[in-house]
Amino acid sequence: MMTKRVSPKEWSTFFDRFTRKHLRDDLPETVTIEVTSPEVGDQFSAKDARLLGITYDPKSEALEIVLEGNDHLAFRPVDIWVVENEADGFLETIDLVRADGTKEIVHLHRSGVPA
Repeated sequence: MMTKRVSPKEWSTFFDRFTRKHLRDDLPETVTIEVTSPEVGDQFSAKDARLLGITYDPKSEALEIVLEGNDHLAFRPVDIWVVENEADGFLETIDLVRADGTKEIVHLHRSGVPA
């Protein structure tokens, strides 16, 4: 595993490339999204939800995690780190910090079982 910071200018292409390469209908992946902030503490936004895609929109300044039946939006991130599998580039974790100090941790899980 390798931890690396993703440069803001790369967010769109980085997550689009990951989605195209790793998120396929025949091998569904799931995510658990944990949100931590001083105001609300530690809460889960999603648990073992089927992941369909990840994209960053520079116009709305939002990282969108597309889930089956729902979407999770993280507005105005200031920093994004990922834990990446060195063998194939699959992301194990996305660690995002928003401008207000809220931290979002996205844990990605490979199912390995065809849908």
